[in-house]
Amino acid sequence: MINVNDLRSGMTFLYEKEIYLVIESNHSKSGRGQAHVKTKVKNLNTGTIKIITFTGGDIVYPAMVETRKAQYLYQDNDNFIFMDEESFDQIIIPAKDLIWEKNFLIEGESIKLKVYHEKVIGVELKPSIIMTVSYTEPGIKGNSATNTTKPATLVTGYKVQVPLFINTNDKIIISTIDGTYKSRA
Repeated sequence: MINVNDLRSGMTFLYEKEIYLVIESNHSKSGRGQAHVKTKVKNLNTGTIKIITFTGGDIVYPAMVETRKAQYLYQDNDNFIFMDEESFDQIIIPAKDLIWEKNFLIEGESIKLKVYHEKVIGVELKPSIIMTVSYTEPGIKGNSATNTTKPATLVTGYKVQVPLFINTNDKIIISTIDGTYKSRA
């Protein structure tokens, strides 16, 4: 059992028959009232993010989510196909389960699958990845007095705002947490 006061970012737990991953956890106590733990969590079954407020001292149960190395192979209609790097089994994950993650999946790349009781419940992305810009308008010379940006489409179809000096076919570093441009690769 885990006391909610001990919840930290990256921990997984069971609550109301669902598996959650802690994104943020804040502990607060006001005046004479009871302490509260406000957690921002991601439901690993549905992929939704919500905020749960616990009363200090509440108990949740740990969820032992393991990771397995896999290689992303391709997308087939409404499914993403992966290959387990140890057993070479093909693993199919429905596209509806990878709404955010699909923006950062590059064919042939190694990723980690999240597994709970032998059922794949999602993928774990690196905090940032290198991607190629498939299209962006050319920057206009002399238009850099301020920190201006322009839209760019990446190889996965994801659109991101980039600085004016980025061109088509440039490699850039993207944050997979919030989907923003970090730097040129």
